[in-house]
Formats: sequence, C-alpha cells, structure tokens
Amino acid sequence: MAVQQAAGADPYFPEHGDPRYRVHRYELALDYRPGPNRLSGTARINAIAGRAPLTEFVLNLADFRIGRVRVDGRQPHYTHRGGRLRVRPAKPVRAGAAFTVEVHWSGNPKPVNSPWGGIGWEELEDGALVASQPIGAPSWYPCNDRPADKASYQISITTPSAYAVVAGGRLLTRTTKASTTTWVYEQSAPTSSYLVGLSIGKYQTVLLGDPGLGGVPQHGHIPAHLLPEFSRDFARQPQMMELFQELFGPYPFDEYAVVVTEEELDVPVEAQGLSLFGANHVDGARGSERLVAHELAHQWFGNSVSIANWRHIWLNEGFAKYAEWLWSERSGGRTAQQLAATAHRLLSSMPQDLRLADPGRKSMFDDRLYERGGLVLHAVRCAMGDIAFFRMLRAWGQLHRGGTVTTAAFTAHVARFATEPVDELFEAWVYGTALPPLPGAPTRVAG
Repeated sequence: MAVQQAAGADPYFPEHGDPRYRVHRYELALDYRPGPNRLSGTARINAIAGRAPLTEFVLNLADFRIGRVRVDGRQPHYTHRGGRLRVRPAKPVRAGAAFTVEVHWSGNPKPVNSPWGGIGWEELEDGALVASQPIGAPSWYPCNDRPADKASYQISITTPSAYAVVAGGRLLTRTTKASTTTWVYEQSAPTSSYLVGLSIGKYQTVLLGDPGLGGVPQHGHIPAHLLPEFSRDFARQPQMMELFQELFGPYPFDEYAVVVTEEELDVPVEAQGLSLFGANHVDGARGSERLVAHELAHQWFGNSVSIANWRHIWLNEGFAKYAEWLWSERSGGRTAQQLAATAHRLLSSMPQDLRLADPGRKSMFDDRLYERGGLVLHAVRCAMGDIAFFRMLRAWGQLHRGGTVTTAAFTAHVARFATEPVDELFEAWVYGTALPPLPGAPTRVAG
C-alpha cells in the first residue's frame, strides 16, 4: 500500500523531519576507516514535493563538514546548523514534482544527543554500529528523519578488508580492491530512517536453520569466540520465524540477520531486516531468548507496519512484548495468561499515570508502556477469542505492510473483526491511565 504521510511535525521531535516533502529512495556511498573513526559519504536522495511549491526544505544531519549540495544538479543556497541542513533550491520545486538532492559530507561520526543519552553511530573498540531509535539516523547520513517517511535504500560501504559490514537488506555485491572491500546492500522495502541498521566488525557468519524452498534466509554475524554460546541461544529462532509467520502473516522482508557485537548493549536494537545484540545477551543458557523473540517480532510490528509518529510507539513495543508471551506459550514456557498476570501485578505496584495513546516523550520507552501494551493485546484476545484475534492480527500486518498506522487506525481495525463493541476496552486500556482488571483467559487456545 502507499505510505501514508503524517500531517505536520512530529509532536515529540518537531526538529526532526520535514513534512513538506517525502523521500522515496536514498542511495548512500560511504567510506569508513575504523582507526581514526573517519566517515565520508555521498547521498543521492530522490524525493517528491508535497502539496505546496517547495521554496526550501530541511534534511537532518549531525555536525559534519558539508562538501557539496545540489538540487536537480544545481547549486542551492543552504545553511547547516543544529543538526539541520536547510536547503533553498535555486528554483522552487513545483507542488507534487519529483526532485533529487545530492549531499557530500565527511567527519568523525558520533552519537547525537537525546533524552536517553547518545544514540546513533557508535564507535566500538574495533568497529562501529548504528542504533538509531528514535532520532539517531542523522548521526551518519542526511535524511528526512521522521518515522512516517519511508523509502527504499541502497547502501555502499567501503572499509578495510579485515572488517565485515552488515546492513539490513540483501547483499548485492562485495568487491575487494587492494586493502579495502566495498559492500553494497539493497533494502527495497519502505524503511523509516531510524530503522536503517549497520554494523562494522570482525564477525563469523553462520546460517540459522535451513530456510528450504521459499523460506526466509536467517544469518548470524558473531565474534568467533561467542559461536558456541550463540549456537544455543539462537537455536530456536527459526522456530520463532515459523510461529510468527503462522500468527502474524508472511515475513515482510527478503531475509533476516542478527549481529552480536563484542561489547555490551543495554538492550538489543531492531533495524529493518536486522537486529543487534550485545555480548551480554549471549550466555549459552537462552537467558535472553524472550529478547530474540521481541526483536524478530518488530520486523512485522514497527518495521513493516510503522507508526505515523512517535506518539503511537505502543503499537511497536506492546505488540513485540505480546509476541514474547506468544512464543513462551507455544514453546512450552509460561502461558500468555500467566505472563499477563505477572505484568498486571507489576503495573499495579507502579504509578498509574501513563496513557498509552500519548505517553509523552519522556515516557515513550517506559517499561510500563511495554507491559501495558502487551496487556492491551491480551485483553483484545480474551474479548475476541483466538480465531478472530489472530485473523485480525494477520490482517493488520497485511493491510498495512510497508505503510504507517495510528492508534485510532488499530482501534477501528479491531472493531471490524470483533463481534462485540471494543470501545470501552480501548478507552480503559489505551486512553485511560488507571489499570483495568486483569483480562481472563482467552476463549480458545491457538493451535
């Protein structure tokens, strides 16, 4: 389906993104040297103006040196301050017209500041990784940094040959010349800027399971010394993929990769077609298996079906949390009802002042949002019964594949599949703050 454009600036990050135009393709050519942490790049950005003539527009880009900017081959006037590259074309772009922007930049990439600390490009002891949620993409490339502006990507990265480069999407070519290797990846599915993932390091690559004819190729990229632990911790990911395709619909991308870095990460990070884990998430005892399920589920909920703006983030995190519970239930662990009861007890002991439909920027990654979001899905499942619930969930993923959604859209979608009104359920769980009673067991076990 066509990507919907959210009207106006993002309510939580008004300085990020420009709703006056949309991008449909980025072509990035990058050169990265890990030793000096030096990045230089060229971006070719194909975009379309909105409903009004475009006398100027903004790209988000961190503190790099700008070498050149062109709009349709002509030199524009531009300024670059505070992470905003403001471009005024030599001639205004007509309403609805396609245009091309070319930007050359270079410098030492580093995380951008956010309320949660530095995010985006992170230099490691031996390599680098990108973890951009929610506003870290400008730490390494110029972009229209808003989740609703989804585009296809081709990324070419040249590094010293000792390093492997992993990005979301399909590896098209890998070409070695002298001491450097150029890796070219294509992500054809519409992708939000914060979901463009990248990791540069010294990895061993393994195939997870046998995808078979028409299956989803799944690869792991890990430091060689962590391979024994990884092999156990991620052994059941192919079964997760099978289950989630059964419950959520076909996997929405060409393939799926997981990267484990040498360093510790506070939490794993999803990107489109790719998830990044820290060495601390690999223990050989499946201690982080729920997180493996959580990140995989984001490929459907958050990545393929994306939020129109950050106000709706529970549609990403609540769905991935519930996927953890579904995996546990179907793989011989605790049932979703048991896990819902645990989450409910936890929430009942915490302040009840968070509203899922609009948690506010400060609380958008609050643990309560994840747990309550999971409980919303469980409450809907209990109200509808398994047959209607999973039919609804699969349709949600298929109808909005590659697109963007809102809380109101999900509420209306559920109502179309429910035999009883769901207004009160959503009013209490999503729009209210007080914790409703624990939902009862689903009327029929999935299977």
